[in-house]
Amino acid sequence: MTRITPCLWYHEDAIAAAEFYAATIPDSRIDRISDQNADSPGGKAGSVKTVEFTVAGTPLYAFSAPGPDKFNLAVSLMIECDSQAEVDRLWDALSDGGQTMECGWVQDRWGLNWQIIPPGMLDLMASPDREAAGRAAAKMLTMQKLDGGAIQAAFDGS
Repeated sequence: MTRITPCLWYHEDAIAAAEFYAATIPDSRIDRISDQNADSPGGKAGSVKTVEFTVAGTPLYAFSAPGPDKFNLAVSLMIECDSQAEVDRLWDALSDGGQTMECGWVQDRWGLNWQIIPPGMLDLMASPDREAAGRAAAKMLTMQKLDGGAIQAAFDGS
C-alpha cells in the first residue's frame, strides 16, 4: 500500500530531536536509526544519520545535514491533546529552548513548528454555528497557549 511519511531535514541533531519527541509525546517511539556513508544532501561526503520514528502514532523520517533552508511556518505538526493538562505539559516541554507564538504555536529548540490544541477545538472551529465558531476563533486569536475552557466559553457565548 502506498503511504505518505513526512521527511524532516534538520540542520543538526535529528536523532536527539526524535528521541526527545519519543520521550515527551504519548504513542511515540524510535523505530530505526541508520548510518550511511554517502554524500549528504548538502553535498558533503561522510556519514548521514537517519532516524525513522513515530510521534503520536504518525510515522516520520528525519536526517541531519547542512542545507539551504531551516524549518518555517509553512509546515507544522498539529497535536490535538486529550486534556488541558496535556496541552500545558506539551506546551512547556516543546517550548523549552524554543519560542512560543500566537494561536497555540510553538517552535521547538530545533526550529520545528507545532500547534498544540485542546480537545474538541477542531470541532468548534468547524461548527455549523458560524457565529459561535467565530467567537471561539476570536478568543483563540488572543492567546498563545490555548485554553480550551476559555475557547469553549467563548463558543457558548458566556
